[in-house]
Amino acid sequence: MSAARRGGDQVSVRPRLLPWPGTEGKRCYLVADEDGDGPLSRLADEMEAVQLKAGTELLGHVGAMVDERRVRVRELRFLVKCLCEALRDALRVAESRGGRLGVGE
Repeated sequence: MSAARRGGDQVSVRPRLLPWPGTEGKRCYLVADEDGDGPLSRLADEMEAVQLKAGTELLGHVGAMVDERRVRVRELRFLVKCLCEALRDALRVAESRGGRLGVGE
């Protein structure tokens, strides 16, 4: 799906949800060229990869902590906070990617 040309480039009419919040924690969107290969799109792709990798690494820490007999409450709270952030990031990535399915049809 694309709109009229702007400055000679085909522009997507479906904005991309970026993997970071905008000002005041609000959602941040990018309207990119149809190929979606601009510098900001590439930065967003890299950020998504970093966020998903961090979530995967956190799961490894969870496994190690669960196997421990004695874990401090402070450690558990910190881990839960990090897991919540990772889940929030992963859901944003999924929403962003789902919103881009079918682009270019």
